Parts: sequence; C-alpha cells; structure tokens
Amino acid sequence: MEGQAKQAYFVNEAYNHEEQPHGAGGGGGGGGGGAIAADNQPRRRSGGNTKELQLHLSASSKNDKKSPDQADGPTAPTIDFDDILPMIGEFGRSQKILFLLMIPFSFFVAFVYFSQIFLTLVPEQHWCHVPELDALDVEARLALSIPMVKGEYNNCYMYDVNYTEVLAQGRVMADPKWPQTKCRHGWSYNFTEIPYSTVATEQNWVCDDAALPTYAQSIFFLGAIVGGLLFGWVADRFGRIPALISCNMMGLVAGVATAFVNNFWQFATMRFFVGFAFDNCFTMMYILVLEYVGPKYRTFVANMSIAIFFTGAACILPWIAYYVADWKLLTIVTSAPLLLAVLTPFVVPESARWLVSQGQVDKAIGILKKLQKRNGRQVAQQTYQHFGDSCKRMRDQEQAQNASYSVLDLFKSPRLRRTTLLLIVIWMAISLVFDGHVRNVGSLGLDIFFTFTVASFTELPADTLLTVTLDRFGRRWLACGSMVASGIFSLLATVVPVGVYSAALAIMGRFFVNISYNIGLQYAAEILPTVVRAQGVAFIHIMGYVASIIAPFVVYLANISPALPLIILGLLGIFGGLLALLLPETLHHDLPQTLNDGEEFGRGQSIWDFPCLAKQLDEDEKCNTDVEEVRAQAFVRGTQTGASLNASTRGELRSSILRRSVQSRNSTKL
Repeated sequence: MEGQAKQAYFVNEAYNHEEQPHGAGGGGGGGGGGAIAADNQPRRRSGGNTKELQLHLSASSKNDKKSPDQADGPTAPTIDFDDILPMIGEFGRSQKILFLLMIPFSFFVAFVYFSQIFLTLVPEQHWCHVPELDALDVEARLALSIPMVKGEYNNCYMYDVNYTEVLAQGRVMADPKWPQTKCRHGWSYNFTEIPYSTVATEQNWVCDDAALPTYAQSIFFLGAIVGGLLFGWVADRFGRIPALISCNMMGLVAGVATAFVNNFWQFATMRFFVGFAFDNCFTMMYILVLEYVGPKYRTFVANMSIAIFFTGAACILPWIAYYVADWKLLTIVTSAPLLLAVLTPFVVPESARWLVSQGQVDKAIGILKKLQKRNGRQVAQQTYQHFGDSCKRMRDQEQAQNASYSVLDLFKSPRLRRTTLLLIVIWMAISLVFDGHVRNVGSLGLDIFFTFTVASFTELPADTLLTVTLDRFGRRWLACGSMVASGIFSLLATVVPVGVYSAALAIMGRFFVNISYNIGLQYAAEILPTVVRAQGVAFIHIMGYVASIIAPFVVYLANISPALPLIILGLLGIFGGLLALLLPETLHHDLPQTLNDGEEFGRGQSIWDFPCLAKQLDEDEKCNTDVEEVRAQAFVRGTQTGASLNASTRGELRSSILRRSVQSRNSTKL
C-alpha cells in the first residue's frame, strides 16, 4: 500500500494454529488442512483438487482413513478454519462479493494517508506581498520589491524602502544596495502549477513557518499510533466490525472538521484525529476478507486489493485535488465517503475467528453456514461439530501457552536479541525510506500531480513482481537487493539534471522500496517465535511509526538542498538492505515456535545460501496423494503459505499491528 496498504494478525492466523508447543496435546492441522493422527504426529493433508471436501486423516493404513464426518469417539479430528474453508468454498460467490467490498475501504485509506500532501502544497514561486505595488503587473512588482538570490527572486525577503516614494520617482528597477527586511504583509503566490489555494498558502506557512506542514504530518503519525492502540482495544473488546465503523467515523468527523480550521494548532489537532483512522479504516476490512478466503486465493485477494484498488485510489487522488481546486472542499470530498462504513454490518460478516476467540462458536458456525449456502455447497453438521470442538480446544491451549510471555522475552537470549534488534532497525529504515519517497515527489522538479500518479502506479508492478518471485528467491536476498537497488537509484537521482531524469530515477527508487516494504511486512512474522510473535511484530511496527514521524523532516531538508532527502533515503536504503543479509532465511525452513526455537533459528545458515538453488522435491511427488509426510510438531508452513503471507502485504502489518493487544494473541490460532 503504499503507505497501503499493506499482517501480523493474519500472519499469526496463518501460522499459529499450526504451531503447538512441543508436547502439547490436541494440536491443530495446518493451513493446508493437516489433521492429527492417533499418535499425535501431524501429517500433511494429501494434495490434489482443492475443492475436494474430504479431509484425509492419518491412520494405520491408507485404507483406514476417514473423513471428519465419519470420525467418532476420542479420535475425532482437529479441524481449523483453513480445513473447513475448502468445504464451504475458498473463493466462491460470497468471497468475491467481499473482495469487491474492499474497494471503498481501499479508497478511504489512500485518501486519509495522502490527502494532506495536497492540502498543504505551496507553489515554489512565492514572494513578499507589497500592497503599494498592487497596481503593477507581477514582473514589475518583483523588479521593484524583491531581491535576487542566485538568479531567482527571494521567497522570504523584500526591500525595506518607501515604495510610495519609489513609484513617485518613476523607478522600474530596485537598487541591490537597498536594505532588506522580512515580509511584512504576507505573500503573493504563483498558482500556475498548483491551481488552487491551500491551507498552507492561506495561512502563509512559508519561510519561518515552512516547517508547520511537516509538524502536522508527524502529528498525524502520532495519531496513527494512538488510534491503532485504541481501535485495537475496540476490535478485541467489541469486535472487528464496530472497530471498522468507529475508526472510519473518526476519520469522517475529523476530516470534515479540517475544512473549518483557522490556525495551525486547529489543523494539527484535526490531523491527529484523522490519523486515528490511518490504515485502521482499511485493515479491519482487509483482515475480515482474508479470514474468509482459502489459502490458495489469499495471495491474489490480498495483493490485488492493494495493487488495484489502493493503487487506483492513490492515482486518482491528485486529479481530484486538481479539479476540485479548493482545499476545504477537498477535505470534505475525501472524508465524506467514509460515511459508507456505517453500512458495513449489513454486508460484511463479523470475524468468525474473533467470535471463536470470545467463545461464541455457534455464531461463527452460523456465519460459515451462510457463506456455504451462498456458495452452493453442502457440509455435514457433524463436520461443524468437530470444527466447534477443535476451536474450543485450541482456544484453551492458546490462552495457556501465551499467557506468560511478553515482548521482553525477545531480548533475554543473545541470538534472538540480535535478530530482534536487526528487525527493528531494518523496518525503521524501510518505513522511513518508503514514506520519504511518498512525500518527496514535490521536490523532483516535475508537475507534482503527474509525478505523484506515476510514482503511485509503481505499486502495481511491484506487488505483481514480488508475488511471483518471493517464494522462489527467498526473503533475505530479495530484501537486500530491493533495498540496495532503491538506495542506488535514489543516489543516482541526485547526480543527474533535475527534471525528467532525476524524477525517473527517484520513481525507480520508490518502486524497489515498495518491494522491500512488502517483504518486511512478512519477514518479522516469520522469524519471531510463535509464543511472542504478535507482541513482537507489534513492537517492531510501532518503531516503524517512529521512523515515519521522522520522514517528513527528512523531506523538509529539500528546502536546504533538493538533493539532501534523496541522499539520506539512498544511504538508508543501502544500509538497511545490507543489514537484511544478517537475518536468517525463512523460506523452506520450519519456523520457530518456542523461545528456544527462536534462539536456534538460522544457526548454521550461510549468508550465501540461496533458496532457489536448493534441491526441491518434484512437484508430482509433493502432490502425490499416496505419499504422506510426517512433520515435526513445530512445523509451520514455509513453502505452502509463503505466498499467502506475502499476500498480507501492507494493510495488516503496516498500521494496525499496533492494535493487536494481548487478547488478540489468544485468537490467532482460531
């Protein structure tokens, strides 16, 4: 997502229900539908047609296998959401409708995230206003009142003379020796390139006050942190739908109220409350939809919702601002659609996983039955009974397993502490570089409306490329390569002439950091141990918000030199990319479950290990229904769900990782 889009919660749902502690009873099946054998050894469910409704259960022989509908007694199978989704339909009519219902929420998050850029634009050409010279044309006024600096008219100073006398003397040119002073009567702006007045031009946030929009943007990110925590509590306490509605209503009220502000502090306060809705206004919906989509289709649904819907919204936003041509009306036009969120309960079901985590298994099953009916499927009542029993068992196990762990446990052992610190620094670098590129488009020397559109469009090819390469080349080297490439292109943009060439190179830097951002969303969730994964990822992404708070100040350095932001972003990109090589690779590896697993994870790996060069099982062998592979108790899907997790780009980790409270840890398996 941009600054989409674009998982901790989904990651934990995808992983955790399969990650029972060593020796724990009643472990859940994998996202691919694994079941528990009588000897408590998880076995991978046979491959084949994903529409097949029968779950293969391990037994003494292949001929003894039963479906969940046939199992009985103490050997009743464990069935989780990813087991039952193929039965009700992984991407049937219900899921397709939910996918399309993501469109308005994708627009909401793009409008909330990017609108301030177009609310606070300041034309590059602005000069001190001299009331005595109002009768003259622009060139005559400038020639008489504004000193020249390096061949251009100064933005912040005027000549300190009696202009009535100057006019009486018939002078048409200023004397460079005249004394100078700061602007006394405000500024005049050239609205040729930016054809409307903004809040920054109306209130003259230039020269000594030029940093005010930067402060407002940082205050927006502070609001995002507070809002993430607040609506995380709402989501855990009252449900995902109430949280989705309330955060959108907050964005609506604060966004519309922005049109009526009269000073900076009123504007900053409104931006703080608009920040409450940042990402939450989309992520709640993002999670809900992914919960009801089968693993096979999560890559498509999650990536395409970002690549198409969010990218489309980001691309049209500049032109909405251009044609509305009124900053007050723009705030209303981009905020009023959030009112549509009140219709959510009528068209979007509550999170079945959350209902289960609250002990409301019957309500969750009721929702699944509605989806099944709409998709034209038939599922036996006994299957739902096994599913309900499994959910209750796994909920109890989660509560017992996670109650005693905290994020501080990540810093108690040396290798895990090192990995955690690396993840924090790398994610902060990615977040700062990403947001810096988003906000630096106004300093690239081209029309900001066109440049912003082109830069936003890079999200589509970046997401598409990552989808087809991440599970082939692995996380580590792709993260390194994309970050380093982003840094190199950013630095190259500073050594070519300002204009088309510098803008093209900077946009390439944006393209590669889009890829890094998506990888980073997934990487932490795969490396951190299950027992503290939700808290750890939340903490890491809070630190990413801290970096985002700094990003506007990096962009502000363009007022000193247009090259400075790109130099800093370039060096940070290269630095973060090289640090990624110190992380362990996760592709094709069993992921850590316990703290001890996390301490040992990656030990013995070489920095030169390339997953694409590793010997892989033949696809026919992996999909052979006559072959069952016994998995270790701590096994977590590496290859099978890698793409699915990549699917959960931006939206899930990016913002609302913050909202994952302790209680949400207990629902991730469910």
